Amino acid sequence: MVEKIQSLAKQYAPEFIQVRRHLHANPELSYQEFKTAEFVKSQLAALAIPFETKAQTGVIGLIKGKNPDKKIIALRADMDALPILEANDVSYKSLHEGVMHACGHDVHTTCLLGAAKILSELKDEWEGTVKLIFQPGEEKNPGGASLLIKEGVLENPRPDAILGLHVHPGLATGKVSFRAGKVMASADELYFTVKGKGGHAAAPQSGVDPILIASHLVIALQQVISRRKNPLNPSVLSITAFNAGTTTNVIPGEVKLMGTFRAMDEEWRFEAHEIIRTISHNLVAAMGGELDLHIDVGYPNVFNNEALTTEAKQKAIDFLGIHYVEETEIRMGAEDFGYYTQKIPGCFYRLGVMSDPANIRNVHTPTFDINENAIETGMGMMAWLAVSVNS
Repeated sequence: MVEKIQSLAKQYAPEFIQVRRHLHANPELSYQEFKTAEFVKSQLAALAIPFETKAQTGVIGLIKGKNPDKKIIALRADMDALPILEANDVSYKSLHEGVMHACGHDVHTTCLLGAAKILSELKDEWEGTVKLIFQPGEEKNPGGASLLIKEGVLENPRPDAILGLHVHPGLATGKVSFRAGKVMASADELYFTVKGKGGHAAAPQSGVDPILIASHLVIALQQVISRRKNPLNPSVLSITAFNAGTTTNVIPGEVKLMGTFRAMDEEWRFEAHEIIRTISHNLVAAMGGELDLHIDVGYPNVFNNEALTTEAKQKAIDFLGIHYVEETEIRMGAEDFGYYTQKIPGCFYRLGVMSDPANIRNVHTPTFDINENAIETGMGMMAWLAVSVNS
């Protein structure tokens, strides 16, 4: 089976490089992936793979092998793009100004479509059922994964496990990487409005300066990480926007702050929310101001099931060879794949797409791009893991 999947991946790679270029040139923002979804449906229909639509732009396909009830494995790819103006000068450059597949979701979707073609062609030679999840809205709260779960994507049939991949610009093309346990952080958005009493800058005693209060607040919030968090438990709190005032001689009436809070532990995550609220309200009140605080609860951390991930890593070694499989690093970035791993055993792994070691084209940048040889590895690996894990 390994050799058959490798052969088909190599044979179909040129076709799916073109698929990836089509998707890259036609990006759509989160929850607006209507044309992308139609393209995916057309690809599945051409393979006679039955599918349904969920969460408006999600596409769910089903491939049954021999003895389809033996095991059910879900494969997931996200489809949305980012609001970034592409800077690459390539034939497949984004046709939608200000929208770009800068996080590799075009690659993810392509690899899953390629895996679907391989699995469909070999369906008389493997056992079980593979559920294909083409997911919208990974880049924006509340996360397309949460919407699909609410609409029953993990039922009828219920997967025994779910696998997903993500491009890794810092990993050599041809390689993959895995990590069991905690692998990515939760992500919550913080919004503060500090209200004071504005006035003339030459008479600060007549007002309540929200800029001074907000400055103390930014510093005080760092205590959440430096003194309240277990140092062995990764966590990040960053204030990323401080907006106030319009001129030199006026103290404004309010200041708006924004930031992000990341954690690897769900219990600490929500404990920290209460600490943030307590510190913020008490400090602002003590300095004579008022505070509006909103914590937008985002994605949970991604937890890779240890047994599944250990098995998947070994299967990857069987497929690629030991020198092409690495241990991936912990990341404080977030992924809504974490919603799936809260419900069923999951494994989220990395696909090497490095094009030039001297010029890493990182995700979420206007110059992100890949070595397209990674498509062959990505589609073949997805197909192989689907038929080999939990066997």
